[in-house]
Amino acid sequence: MLDVLLQRQRDTKAAERFFRKLLKKQGFVLRVMVTDTLKSYEAAKRRVMPSVEHRQHKGLNNRAENSHQPTRVRERRMRRFKSLGQAQRFLSTFDLIRGHFHPKQHELSAKQYREQLCHRFEDWREITCLKDAA
Repeated sequence: MLDVLLQRQRDTKAAERFFRKLLKKQGFVLRVMVTDTLKSYEAAKRRVMPSVEHRQHKGLNNRAENSHQPTRVRERRMRRFKSLGQAQRFLSTFDLIRGHFHPKQHELSAKQYREQLCHRFEDWREITCLKDAA
């Protein structure tokens, strides 16, 4: 998953806005893009990124949908967001912080995973100035 952008509508204009934001943030043009089967994604892709290969299939998007699960769990705990703005502000920071504290466990041994977490917590303490308080 590269980004999350919440919008009221799921039309071509909204999809174009999302793709432009994504391209600006990434700094390079994607080679392949996988989305769900919403038709407005195909129309927006043709306008914004005509050279990109676009794969639309219900099963191909599972990886992206699964990456939203922590967000959905958090949303349930918060009893739904009050507005799109509140949700977007939360998601923009939550994704970065969650990624910091969740190294790819399947690629590490248990010892390496524990060491990685210790380093990440030390970094977090330095960033948030909690080292002096401890």
